[in-house]
Amino acid sequence: MATNKTQRVTMSDVARHAGVSRTTVSFVLNDKPGAAIPEETRRRILEAIDELGYRPNAGARALAANRSGWFGLITEIVTGPFAGEVITGAQSRAWGDRRFLLIAASEGDPAQEAAALDQMLEHRVEGLLYATTWHRVVTLPKAAREVPTVLVNCYDAEGELPCILPDEVSGGYKATRRLLDAGHTRIGFINLDPAIPAAIGRREGYERALREAGITPDPSLVVPGWATADSAYTAACELLDRPAGDRPTALFCGNDRMAMGAYDAIKERGLRIPHDVAVVGFDNQELIAAYLRPKLTTLALPFEAMGTKGIDMLVALAAGQPLDTRQVTIDCPLLERSSV
Repeated sequence: MATNKTQRVTMSDVARHAGVSRTTVSFVLNDKPGAAIPEETRRRILEAIDELGYRPNAGARALAANRSGWFGLITEIVTGPFAGEVITGAQSRAWGDRRFLLIAASEGDPAQEAAALDQMLEHRVEGLLYATTWHRVVTLPKAAREVPTVLVNCYDAEGELPCILPDEVSGGYKATRRLLDAGHTRIGFINLDPAIPAAIGRREGYERALREAGITPDPSLVVPGWATADSAYTAACELLDRPAGDRPTALFCGNDRMAMGAYDAIKERGLRIPHDVAVVGFDNQELIAAYLRPKLTTLALPFEAMGTKGIDMLVALAAGQPLDTRQVTIDCPLLERSSV
Protein backbone atom coordinates (compact mmCIF):
# COMPACT_ATOMS: atom_id res chain seq x y z
CA MET A 1 0.00 0.00 0.00
CA ALA A 2 1.49 3.33 -1.08
CA THR A 3 1.06 6.17 1.38
CA ASN A 4 1.44 9.90 0.91
CA LYS A 5 4.11 10.85 3.44
CA THR A 6 2.68 14.39 3.69
CA GLN A 7 -0.59 12.98 5.09
CA ARG A 8 -0.98 11.70 8.62
CA VAL A 9 -1.38 7.94 8.81
CA THR A 10 -4.48 7.04 10.81
CA MET A 11 -5.48 4.00 12.82
CA SER A 12 -7.98 3.21 10.06
CA ASP A 13 -5.09 3.08 7.55
CA VAL A 14 -3.29 0.59 9.77
CA ALA A 15 -6.48 -1.51 10.09
CA ARG A 16 -6.97 -1.66 6.30
CA HIS A 17 -3.31 -2.50 5.72
CA ALA A 18 -3.41 -5.34 8.26
CA GLY A 19 -6.86 -6.57 7.21
CA VAL A 20 -8.39 -6.15 10.66
CA SER A 21 -10.88 -3.84 12.37
CA ARG A 22 -9.95 -0.47 13.83
CA THR A 23 -11.00 -1.79 17.24
CA THR A 24 -8.51 -4.63 16.98
CA VAL A 25 -5.73 -2.16 16.17
CA SER A 26 -6.77 -0.09 19.20
CA PHE A 27 -6.67 -3.16 21.45
CA VAL A 28 -3.11 -3.97 20.31
CA LEU A 29 -1.87 -0.38 20.65
CA ASN A 30 -3.27 -0.05 24.15
CA ASP A 31 -2.39 -3.63 25.15
CA LYS A 32 -5.97 -4.02 26.32
CA PRO A 33 -6.26 -6.59 29.12
CA GLY A 34 -8.47 -9.56 28.26
CA ALA A 35 -8.42 -8.94 24.50
CA ALA A 36 -7.84 -12.33 22.89
CA ILE A 37 -5.77 -11.18 19.90
CA PRO A 38 -4.01 -14.06 18.06
CA GLU A 39 -0.24 -13.61 17.87
CA GLU A 40 -0.34 -13.71 14.05
CA THR A 41 -2.86 -10.85 14.01
CA ARG A 42 -0.80 -8.88 16.51
CA ARG A 43 2.29 -9.40 14.37
CA ARG A 44 0.50 -8.14 11.21
CA ILE A 45 -0.70 -5.03 13.01
CA LEU A 46 2.75 -4.23 14.38
CA GLU A 47 4.29 -4.73 10.93
CA ALA A 48 1.65 -2.43 9.40
CA ILE A 49 2.42 0.23 12.01
CA ASP A 50 6.11 0.00 11.17
CA GLU A 51 5.62 0.01 7.39
CA LEU A 52 3.20 2.94 7.40
CA GLY A 53 5.09 4.98 10.01
CA TYR A 54 1.98 5.32 12.15
CA ARG A 55 2.29 7.41 15.31
CA PRO A 56 -0.55 7.32 17.85
CA ASN A 57 -2.19 10.64 18.64
CA ALA A 58 -0.64 11.47 22.01
CA GLY A 59 -3.36 13.94 22.91
CA ALA A 60 -6.13 11.48 22.22
CA ARG A 61 -4.37 8.73 24.14
CA ALA A 62 -3.84 11.07 27.08
CA LEU A 63 -7.54 11.93 27.08
CA ALA A 64 -8.52 8.28 26.95
CA ALA A 65 -6.08 7.13 29.61
CA ASN A 66 -6.11 10.33 31.68
CA ARG A 67 -2.30 10.00 31.67
CA SER A 68 -0.01 11.89 29.30
CA GLY A 69 3.35 10.61 30.52
CA TRP A 70 4.64 14.21 30.72
CA PHE A 71 5.76 16.43 33.58
CA GLY A 72 6.35 20.13 33.03
CA LEU A 73 9.40 22.11 34.17
CA ILE A 74 9.24 25.91 34.18
CA THR A 75 12.57 27.46 35.09
CA GLU A 76 14.88 30.42 34.63
CA ILE A 77 17.85 28.15 35.39
CA VAL A 78 18.40 27.31 31.72
CA THR A 79 19.85 30.82 31.35
CA GLY A 80 22.04 30.54 34.47
CA PRO A 81 25.27 28.81 35.49
CA PHE A 82 23.50 25.72 36.85
CA ALA A 83 21.50 25.06 33.66
CA GLY A 84 22.13 21.38 33.21
CA GLU A 85 22.01 20.16 36.79
CA VAL A 86 18.36 20.50 37.80
CA ILE A 87 17.29 19.35 34.32
CA THR A 88 19.64 16.34 34.46
CA GLY A 89 18.34 15.27 37.85
CA ALA A 90 14.71 15.73 36.91
CA GLN A 91 14.96 14.14 33.46
CA SER A 92 16.88 11.08 34.69
CA ARG A 93 14.37 10.43 37.45
CA ALA A 94 11.41 11.03 35.13
CA TRP A 95 12.78 8.60 32.56
CA GLY A 96 13.16 6.01 35.30
CA ASP A 97 9.37 6.21 35.62
CA ARG A 98 9.01 6.23 31.79
CA ARG A 99 7.96 9.87 31.75
CA PHE A 100 9.29 12.87 29.90
CA LEU A 101 9.89 16.53 30.73
CA LEU A 102 8.31 19.40 28.84
CA ILE A 103 10.70 22.29 29.59
CA ALA A 104 9.98 26.01 29.31
CA ALA A 105 12.58 28.72 29.95
CA SER A 106 10.89 31.58 31.78
CA GLU A 107 13.79 34.01 32.34
CA GLY A 108 11.83 35.21 35.39
CA ASP A 109 9.13 36.93 33.29
CA PRO A 110 5.72 36.42 34.99
CA ALA A 111 3.80 36.79 31.71
CA GLN A 112 6.05 34.24 30.01
CA GLU A 113 5.69 31.87 32.97
CA ALA A 114 1.88 32.15 32.88
CA ALA A 115 1.82 31.47 29.14
CA ALA A 116 4.13 28.46 29.57
CA LEU A 117 1.91 27.11 32.32
CA ASP A 118 -1.20 27.45 30.15
CA GLN A 119 0.52 25.57 27.31
CA MET A 120 1.62 22.80 29.64
CA LEU A 121 -1.88 22.38 31.02
CA GLU A 122 -3.23 22.23 27.46
CA HIS A 123 -0.75 19.41 26.82
CA ARG A 124 -2.15 17.67 29.92
CA VAL A 125 1.07 17.46 31.94
CA GLU A 126 0.54 15.30 35.00
CA GLY A 127 2.58 17.52 37.28
CA LEU A 128 4.74 20.63 37.32
CA LEU A 129 8.19 21.55 38.66
CA TYR A 130 8.95 25.23 39.11
CA ALA A 131 12.66 25.94 39.70
CA THR A 132 14.54 29.17 40.41
CA THR A 133 18.21 30.13 40.20
CA TRP A 134 18.33 31.57 43.67
CA HIS A 135 16.50 30.66 46.87
CA ARG A 136 13.50 32.96 47.34
CA VAL A 137 9.76 33.27 47.87
CA VAL A 138 7.64 33.08 44.69
CA THR A 139 4.05 33.62 43.65
CA LEU A 140 2.63 31.26 41.01
CA PRO A 141 -0.55 31.72 38.96
CA LYS A 142 -3.62 30.02 40.42
CA ALA A 143 -3.61 27.64 37.44
CA ALA A 144 -0.56 25.91 38.96
CA ARG A 145 -2.94 24.35 41.51
CA GLU A 146 -4.74 22.45 38.72
CA VAL A 147 -2.02 19.76 38.72
CA PRO A 148 0.44 18.57 41.39
CA THR A 149 3.14 21.26 41.61
CA VAL A 150 6.49 21.13 43.40
CA LEU A 151 8.79 24.12 43.91
CA VAL A 152 12.58 23.73 43.57
CA ASN A 153 14.96 26.20 45.27
CA CYS A 154 12.01 28.41 46.21
CA TYR A 155 8.80 28.43 48.27
CA ASP A 156 5.42 30.14 48.15
CA ALA A 157 4.50 32.69 50.79
CA GLU A 158 1.28 30.84 51.73
CA GLY A 159 3.09 27.53 52.25
CA GLU A 160 0.51 25.73 50.11
CA LEU A 161 2.87 24.04 47.66
CA PRO A 162 5.47 21.37 48.49
CA CYS A 163 9.02 22.61 48.04
CA ILE A 164 12.64 21.43 47.96
CA LEU A 165 15.32 23.76 49.33
CA PRO A 166 19.08 23.65 49.84
CA ASP A 167 20.07 23.31 53.49
CA GLU A 168 21.53 26.79 53.80
CA VAL A 169 22.11 26.58 57.57
CA SER A 170 24.03 23.32 57.30
CA GLY A 171 26.03 24.77 54.40
CA GLY A 172 27.06 27.83 56.38
CA TYR A 173 27.90 25.62 59.34
CA LYS A 174 30.07 23.24 57.27
CA ALA A 175 31.96 26.08 55.58
CA THR A 176 32.80 27.68 58.92
CA ARG A 177 33.55 24.33 60.58
CA ARG A 178 36.07 23.58 57.83
CA LEU A 179 37.92 26.83 58.53
CA LEU A 180 37.81 26.25 62.28
CA ASP A 181 39.22 22.74 61.80
CA ALA A 182 42.11 24.31 59.85
CA GLY A 183 42.98 26.36 62.94
CA HIS A 184 41.31 29.69 62.12
CA THR A 185 39.53 31.63 64.85
CA ARG A 186 39.17 35.04 63.12
CA ILE A 187 36.84 34.16 60.25
CA GLY A 188 35.36 36.93 58.13
CA PHE A 189 32.05 36.34 56.37
CA ILE A 190 31.34 38.15 53.10
CA ASN A 191 27.63 37.51 52.87
CA LEU A 192 24.97 37.88 50.18
CA ASP A 193 22.17 40.47 50.35
CA PRO A 194 21.45 40.17 54.09
CA ALA A 195 17.67 39.96 53.61
CA ILE A 196 17.46 36.91 51.33
CA PRO A 197 16.85 33.38 52.68
CA ALA A 198 20.26 32.05 51.63
CA ALA A 199 22.09 34.86 53.45
CA ILE A 200 20.00 34.42 56.59
CA GLY A 201 20.49 30.65 56.66
CA ARG A 202 24.21 30.72 55.91
CA ARG A 203 24.84 33.34 58.59
CA GLU A 204 22.92 31.22 61.09
CA GLY A 205 25.15 28.25 60.28
CA TYR A 206 28.29 30.44 60.47
CA GLU A 207 27.39 31.76 63.91
CA ARG A 208 26.38 28.32 65.19
CA ALA A 209 29.76 26.85 64.25
CA LEU A 210 31.59 29.70 65.97
CA ARG A 211 29.57 29.34 69.17
CA GLU A 212 30.14 25.59 69.25
CA ALA A 213 33.88 26.34 69.07
CA GLY A 214 33.59 28.73 72.03
CA ILE A 215 33.94 31.85 69.86
CA THR A 216 31.51 34.74 70.26
CA PRO A 217 30.46 35.89 66.75
CA ASP A 218 31.81 39.35 65.93
CA PRO A 219 29.25 41.30 63.82
CA SER A 220 32.03 43.52 62.48
CA LEU A 221 33.51 40.49 60.69
CA VAL A 222 30.29 40.06 58.66
CA VAL A 223 30.16 42.33 55.58
CA PRO A 224 27.64 42.15 52.72
CA GLY A 225 29.13 41.39 49.32
CA TRP A 226 25.84 41.70 47.39
CA ALA A 227 26.60 38.57 45.31
CA THR A 228 29.08 40.25 42.95
CA ALA A 229 32.86 39.99 42.59
CA ASP A 230 33.30 43.78 42.67
CA SER A 231 31.30 44.26 45.87
CA ALA A 232 33.07 41.33 47.50
CA TYR A 233 36.44 42.81 46.52
CA THR A 234 35.50 45.99 48.38
CA ALA A 235 34.25 43.98 51.38
CA ALA A 236 37.43 41.89 51.46
CA CYS A 237 39.56 45.05 51.33
CA GLU A 238 37.65 46.39 54.32
CA LEU A 239 38.28 43.21 56.30
CA LEU A 240 41.92 42.76 55.29
CA ASP A 241 42.88 46.37 55.97
CA ARG A 242 42.07 46.02 59.65
CA PRO A 243 45.04 46.11 62.07
CA ALA A 244 47.15 42.94 61.94
CA GLY A 245 45.86 41.49 65.20
CA ASP A 246 42.25 42.21 64.23
CA ARG A 247 42.43 41.02 60.64
CA PRO A 248 40.68 37.73 59.72
CA THR A 249 42.89 34.85 58.69
CA ALA A 250 40.06 33.19 56.76
CA LEU A 251 37.12 34.34 54.64
CA PHE A 252 33.84 32.53 54.06
CA CYS A 253 32.25 33.98 50.91
CA GLY A 254 28.52 33.67 50.21
CA ASN A 255 29.11 32.59 46.61
CA ASP A 256 31.98 31.75 44.28
CA ARG A 257 31.82 35.05 42.39
CA MET A 258 32.44 36.85 45.67
CA ALA A 259 35.31 34.50 46.43
CA MET A 260 36.84 35.56 43.11
CA GLY A 261 36.71 39.22 44.24
CA ALA A 262 38.19 38.26 47.61
CA TYR A 263 41.08 36.47 45.86
CA ASP A 264 41.99 39.73 44.11
CA ALA A 265 41.96 41.70 47.37
CA ILE A 266 44.11 39.07 49.11
CA LYS A 267 46.70 38.89 46.33
CA GLU A 268 46.91 42.68 45.96
CA ARG A 269 48.09 42.83 49.58
CA GLY A 270 50.87 40.34 48.95
CA LEU A 271 49.09 37.66 50.97
CA ARG A 272 49.02 34.00 49.98
CA ILE A 273 46.05 31.63 49.76
CA PRO A 274 45.73 29.55 51.91
CA HIS A 275 48.95 30.20 53.85
CA ASP A 276 48.03 33.71 55.02
CA VAL A 277 44.29 33.78 54.30
CA ALA A 278 42.11 30.72 53.67
CA VAL A 279 38.95 31.04 51.56
CA VAL A 280 35.75 28.97 51.28
CA GLY A 281 33.07 29.76 48.69
CA PHE A 282 29.52 28.60 48.06
CA ASP A 283 27.64 27.34 44.97
CA ASN A 284 30.39 25.34 43.22
CA GLN A 285 30.09 27.38 40.05
CA GLU A 286 32.54 25.22 38.11
CA LEU A 287 33.86 27.90 35.74
CA ILE A 288 35.02 29.84 38.78
CA ALA A 289 35.73 27.35 41.57
CA ALA A 290 37.77 24.87 39.54
CA TYR A 291 39.81 27.51 37.66
CA LEU A 292 40.80 29.96 40.39
CA ARG A 293 44.39 29.58 41.54
CA PRO A 294 44.54 28.00 44.01
CA LYS A 295 41.35 26.08 43.25
CA LEU A 296 38.48 27.06 45.50
CA THR A 297 37.12 24.89 48.30
CA THR A 298 33.36 25.47 48.20
CA LEU A 299 29.90 24.19 49.06
CA ALA A 300 27.83 22.85 46.14
CA LEU A 301 24.23 23.87 45.61
CA PRO A 302 22.51 20.48 45.10
CA PHE A 303 20.52 21.32 41.96
CA GLU A 304 20.71 17.83 40.48
CA ALA A 305 19.56 16.22 43.73
CA MET A 306 16.77 18.80 44.05
CA GLY A 307 15.59 18.05 40.51
CA THR A 308 15.58 14.32 41.23
CA LYS A 309 13.67 14.77 44.48
CA GLY A 310 11.18 17.05 42.74
CA ILE A 311 10.22 14.29 40.31
CA ASP A 312 10.05 11.79 43.19
CA MET A 313 7.47 14.02 44.83
CA LEU A 314 5.53 14.59 41.59
CA VAL A 315 5.34 10.85 40.90
CA ALA A 316 3.87 10.31 44.36
CA LEU A 317 1.41 13.21 44.04
CA ALA A 318 0.31 12.16 40.55
CA ALA A 319 -0.44 8.69 41.96
CA GLY A 320 -2.55 10.21 44.74
CA GLN A 321 -0.04 9.31 47.45
CA PRO A 322 0.53 11.61 50.44
CA LEU A 323 3.95 13.19 50.97
CA ASP A 324 5.90 12.48 54.16
CA THR A 325 6.75 16.18 54.38
CA ARG A 326 5.85 19.22 52.28
CA GLN A 327 9.24 20.90 52.73
CA VAL A 328 12.40 18.95 51.98
CA THR A 329 15.93 20.27 52.55
CA ILE A 330 18.85 18.83 50.60
CA ASP A 331 22.40 18.82 51.95
CA CYS A 332 25.01 21.08 50.33
CA PRO A 333 28.22 18.98 50.07
CA LEU A 334 31.63 20.48 50.79
CA LEU A 335 34.04 20.12 47.87
CA GLU A 336 37.67 20.20 48.97
CA ARG A 337 40.15 21.88 46.66
CA SER A 338 43.18 23.96 47.60
CA SER A 339 42.09 27.23 49.23
CA VAL A 340 42.03 26.03 52.86
